[in-house]
Amino acid sequence: MSDTNFKHMSVSDLQSVLADKSHVVVDIRDANSFTNGRIADAINLSNETLPDFLRDADLDAPVVVCCYHGISSQQAAEFLISQDFTDVYSLDGGFVQWETQFPNEIER
Repeated sequence: MSDTNFKHMSVSDLQSVLADKSHVVVDIRDANSFTNGRIADAINLSNETLPDFLRDADLDAPVVVCCYHGISSQQAAEFLISQDFTDVYSLDGGFVQWETQFPNEIER
């Protein structure tokens, strides 16, 4: 059943749902990279911020995990599923793909 595993989302699909603020974007890249450029309204998720995020998050809200290239985000997405999040996506291609397709939609 797909509810037990994370799903994949393309940057185009993410771009189309960002406007309605229905999805939470968490960025697991290092703080410096995050500060230098990120997807609008993304939350930087690190070992330091994880406990607060887990405590405050809506477990049923769609969460999209972003990393550099879409590899590490898969492990992070799997972790969030294990923490009882129900609708988790790994962003295919990561921030690099976002930056390539949507260079004018980077928050700095």
